[in-house]
Amino acid sequence: MTTAKNVLHSSISKIPQLTLLFWIMKIAATTLGETGSDLVTVPGAEDNYLIPFLFFIGVFVVFLTIQLLVKKYVAPVYWTVITSTSLAGTAFSDYMDRSLGLGYMKGSLLLISLLIIIFLFWYFTEPTLNVKSIATKRVEVLYWIAILISNTLGTAAGDFLSHQAEGVGKLAGGGSFLEQGLGLTIAQGAMITGGLILVVVLAYFLTKISRVLLFWLAFVLTRPFGATFGDYLIKPHEKGGLGLENGTEIASAILLAILVICILVEYATRKKISSNISPSVEH
Repeated sequence: MTTAKNVLHSSISKIPQLTLLFWIMKIAATTLGETGSDLVTVPGAEDNYLIPFLFFIGVFVVFLTIQLLVKKYVAPVYWTVITSTSLAGTAFSDYMDRSLGLGYMKGSLLLISLLIIIFLFWYFTEPTLNVKSIATKRVEVLYWIAILISNTLGTAAGDFLSHQAEGVGKLAGGGSFLEQGLGLTIAQGAMITGGLILVVVLAYFLTKISRVLLFWLAFVLTRPFGATFGDYLIKPHEKGGLGLENGTEIASAILLAILVICILVEYATRKKISSNISPSVEH
């Protein structure tokens, strides 16, 4: 009965069910956004990040408009918007951290402040912050702005953990670890973010901590965790990666394939469950 209710609710909702499949798709989509952004930026070019950011923000606005116009959850539309938030977020994080020279810590703190402002506005203007209760266009826009900032924050936090200092624009050759990052290996960065995600999961099952808070914590943390997969394919051996030739293109293709397969699995599952409960709903 619970599954049936979830399917019936999701049929009129524009947000997918928050299942394990959702989180797999989220990791794939946001990491695809990072590798896609890397395809059009040149590492170490200080002024190379503003134009990609403006372009990807334009892409985000176009697909967000489509998402706002549809009346229910449409998987390809929804996950295209998620991917576009990561494309724009990656470029914006790189622009702040490298072109503007803010550094990873300052950039992350700025994004955390912006996210808190969005949530405060959301909290004081709407009855709930629960993402399952998005019923108006204004709340939906707030939801997507929060996602855009969350994915940008995830990028900045991931860079702070494991980005190598060399080639960081204005910060290269100077600045504290708070500016250049911790410089951990890909494996070490994955262990830290993975451990934090595990803490969030345990808190979900073992405590009564706000589900809204845990959702957004998981949303931010899965971003750098997923990025380690892309880095593993792209980075050279001395930095802990596979050093694949055309690694960015390969990673993007793999992530796109994972996302498409998950969308098909989700569609097949929803269709099967809906067909099973349809007779009882009619009665």
